[in-house]
Amino acid sequence: MASAPATASAPASDPLADSPLLKKRFVALDAFRGLTIAGMILVNTPGSWSYVYAPLRHSEWHGATPTDLVFPFFLFIVGAAMWFSFAKYDHRPTPAALKKTARRVVIIFAIGMLVLNGFPYVRDYSTLRIMGVLQRIALAYGLGALLCLYLKPKQLVVAAAGILVGYWLLLWGFGGADPYGLETNLPRRVDLFVFGENHVYKGFGVPFDPEGLLSTLPAAVTVVLGYLTGRLIHSEARLEDAVLKMLLAGTALIFGGLVWDLAFPINKPLWTSSYVLYTGGIAMVCLAWFVWLIDVKGYKAWTHPLRVFGMNPLFVYVLSIFWVLVLIYWVRAPAGGGETTSGYGWLYRNVFVALAGPMNGSLLFALAHVVLFWFVAWVLYRRRIFIKI
Repeated sequence: MASAPATASAPASDPLADSPLLKKRFVALDAFRGLTIAGMILVNTPGSWSYVYAPLRHSEWHGATPTDLVFPFFLFIVGAAMWFSFAKYDHRPTPAALKKTARRVVIIFAIGMLVLNGFPYVRDYSTLRIMGVLQRIALAYGLGALLCLYLKPKQLVVAAAGILVGYWLLLWGFGGADPYGLETNLPRRVDLFVFGENHVYKGFGVPFDPEGLLSTLPAAVTVVLGYLTGRLIHSEARLEDAVLKMLLAGTALIFGGLVWDLAFPINKPLWTSSYVLYTGGIAMVCLAWFVWLIDVKGYKAWTHPLRVFGMNPLFVYVLSIFWVLVLIYWVRAPAGGGETTSGYGWLYRNVFVALAGPMNGSLLFALAHVVLFWFVAWVLYRRRIFIKI
């Protein structure tokens, strides 16, 4: 990771006003990214998983809650930003573009597996989980980048459609009597074969990784949808026309996802093709409204808190997860009777439950962490430190 200071000529009231970082992309994209990072922290850090309001929980299996939109939104934004990032390489697979892509894939994957999954570092690595959220981001970005660099736009659309249909056929053809069930799905069998049971997530009650290898293929299409949206924004002479096309295309994707759901259920853990269309369409519609409100109408002042989050997104997200792990594994607090508890549990029970009760205290705990990491992001923002991974 490296940090790069912005130019010193920006006014003190807004250190990014004249920054080339903002001139390379729309303010709407930074604001949308910031909102997504805030959402990721919010849904990942409740005070207690026993007390979480339904919209802030993932769907148990099929279906999608608002929480199930957060991760695909982030991958969609990765793809949209990738369009502007690859402009310097003329959207071609130059050695520099490929080197940059490979470097990011390796670094992000390593942080996820070794820094986060490997925590607290004094452990039996024979049970280390290989995949995870950052690993999914790394591989989906890498595969999506290769598709976008090597294929022309029309070829890219055909390839994305082929991946989604092919993924459906693979799961349907090799899943047995219940191809989309928790224990019988093909992605689970692939991960068990490649990694082994000891290296697969077990939070579903059986070894199954919601960020597995095979399901990374449709996740890469989520990145591609973002990339094509970035291309649409850049290619239109009038932003109003781009907004209209994004609204129409996004609505069509949502409808397509809902129709496909009848045969191939919308499912985040499997990252089904219907889920890709449904969530990608919602992301496109949301970004269209952001562009219209911020970049067309010029209402930008309210975006400042979101832009603060949006300028160091991966760093802030990783730091929030690391902080939670430190509280759970390294910080001990008295629990009475000579026993100790984790710092995470102590903080929730002794501060937030005392203030608002179990359910609202759990929500307040999560909101407090959003504020805490916004402050961290603000300090970096004010010091013009932008950490690129």
